[in-house]
Amino acid sequence: MAEETAKKPISVQAKPILKWAGGKTQMLGDLLPKVPSAYGRYIEPFFGGGAMFFALQPENAIIADSNPELINMYRQIAHHVEDVIECLKKYENTSEMFYAVRDQDWTAMPGEQAAARTIFLNKTCYNGLYRVNKQGKFNVPYGKYKNPRICDEEGLRSASAALKKAEILCGDYLAILDHKARPGDFVFLDPPYLPISECADFRRYTKEQFYEEDHVALAESVMRLRERGCHVILTNSNHPLVHELYGAFTIDIVQTNRHISCNGGARKGEDVIVTIPPGQRSLIKLLPKPLPAQVSSYPPTRFMGSKSKLLSEIWSVASHFQVETVVDLFSGSGIVGYMFKAQKKTVISNDYMAMSATFTKAMVENNTVTLPLDEARELLVPRVESDHFVSRTFQGLYYTDEENDLIDTLRTNIARIQDPYKHAVAMTGLIRACTKKRPRGIFTYTGQRYDDGRKDLQKTLEQQFLEGVHAVNQAVFDNGKVNRSSHGDAMDLKVQQADLIYIDPPYYSPLSDNEYVRRYHFVEGLARDWKGVEIQEKTLTKKFKSYPTPFSTRKGAADAFDRLFQKFSESILIVSYSSNSLPAQDEMVAIMARHKAHVEVIPVDYKYSFGNQNDAKTHRNSVQEYLFVGY
Repeated sequence: MAEETAKKPISVQAKPILKWAGGKTQMLGDLLPKVPSAYGRYIEPFFGGGAMFFALQPENAIIADSNPELINMYRQIAHHVEDVIECLKKYENTSEMFYAVRDQDWTAMPGEQAAARTIFLNKTCYNGLYRVNKQGKFNVPYGKYKNPRICDEEGLRSASAALKKAEILCGDYLAILDHKARPGDFVFLDPPYLPISECADFRRYTKEQFYEEDHVALAESVMRLRERGCHVILTNSNHPLVHELYGAFTIDIVQTNRHISCNGGARKGEDVIVTIPPGQRSLIKLLPKPLPAQVSSYPPTRFMGSKSKLLSEIWSVASHFQVETVVDLFSGSGIVGYMFKAQKKTVISNDYMAMSATFTKAMVENNTVTLPLDEARELLVPRVESDHFVSRTFQGLYYTDEENDLIDTLRTNIARIQDPYKHAVAMTGLIRACTKKRPRGIFTYTGQRYDDGRKDLQKTLEQQFLEGVHAVNQAVFDNGKVNRSSHGDAMDLKVQQADLIYIDPPYYSPLSDNEYVRRYHFVEGLARDWKGVEIQEKTLTKKFKSYPTPFSTRKGAADAFDRLFQKFSESILIVSYSSNSLPAQDEMVAIMARHKAHVEVIPVDYKYSFGNQNDAKTHRNSVQEYLFVGY
């Protein structure tokens, strides 16, 4: 941790040099008591008028802003204050001089003259605004003040003394924070505010363009600062997004006066002060452990989002807790639930996809029943007339006519199997056969244009089915527990005991696709025998309408997580989540923290082999997987 210095007594000598829209002078009474009693360096990357800095006068500071004209002014005051004062003495408060000076190009002027110009325009323009046009030229009108104090010599000298102790940087706040902030530092963040209404949009009064997604990125940076061990105080408007992003921390609402508003009745406002203490040291260590040999018996899949490569890390986290019953809430390929079964846990696997529930029926719930291969071969022979549903509906789309006929035969014969576990083994074998005979294993296109010559594609559907049944048979084992496979909505799942809930939901991202049904509609239809689904006949792929899911939108996903965490608030929570998904990391932590006393984030480097990125051959398929742990 950086060497800590005691907070200096507040001096009244140094004050902000500029009038500044959104300045924090009126909030100092609420802000200063929240400043940590001791800290390393003071860091303020949205400096603006610098009211907090001048109130604290820290001995060791980094101040920054993305506005180069503003930064030039502060640097000149720090190191050439007398030159700036001499330049300021030449200015007069007239509209003629104001507009003549406004038309000057500050970048073509010596530094001290440019600084004096900045101060003069600020003191004499309307309301101290800083606004530029598309050409980057200052365009605020003359303020018509009778006697503005253009040159406050003593105030400038006092400010110079404080600024000399600071490193003054021009740059993007993210780069400043990522490269400069150290454990023990105090970071004060006063970004452009979220607009409460259209007319109060702060972007009208600042050079910066700061949108909602920028506030999300800022919140992610705040979480990194917290994990690094920094003290953080942040101000913003009393906007719902602020509460969503920082709900895990102390948020104080402060009544303020708005000096800028498009209607006089709106000049009273509410700001918030968010206090984020340094993060606690992680109690959970990611030390990947070898898994039981049984786990390797689970038949490999190319299922989108399968966590087969993260099993060791998931177990490393879960093994920190003494649990007997594990719920795999979105089982997907079924591999995570199977891993917990191999660890001798009682497992409840659930998924809204029928094909996923079929997998876990065959290999998680089922402890002893296999489907002998001679019985599997008999399923390949027509016994009764099929309904020819696949042959009629999907002719020429995915398989040959002969393969479609065989699928219909298998469907018909499997439906007659009485034993539920033999039925699940056979259906899992058929689903595996159909995906292995499909280039890329998905059904979002027709034909064979992605045929890459893999051996799986050269085998007959009959071979694939028998090999699938054999693979599932090899995976069946008894862990001495009564396990359960469930097919339904996660919110409707009822469990008597749930020590640990593992959650791997569909990821929502504007850059990727989480529609499992669209990718796997054909094999999902097989698992359901197309009952209860609505085939969209006009689509080229004959897909059926996707199931409604809250994870298809950012807000829906956030609300769904909140409800799930509340539902299972008595259980240990482990959530797998991708860094390219929304809600973002900080939002996820905030949501989980509403329901759990301790929340930790364990990052895991992970590369997707295919599927949820636009181009799996680029760096974009290298993402970071997070394990959020609530206990």
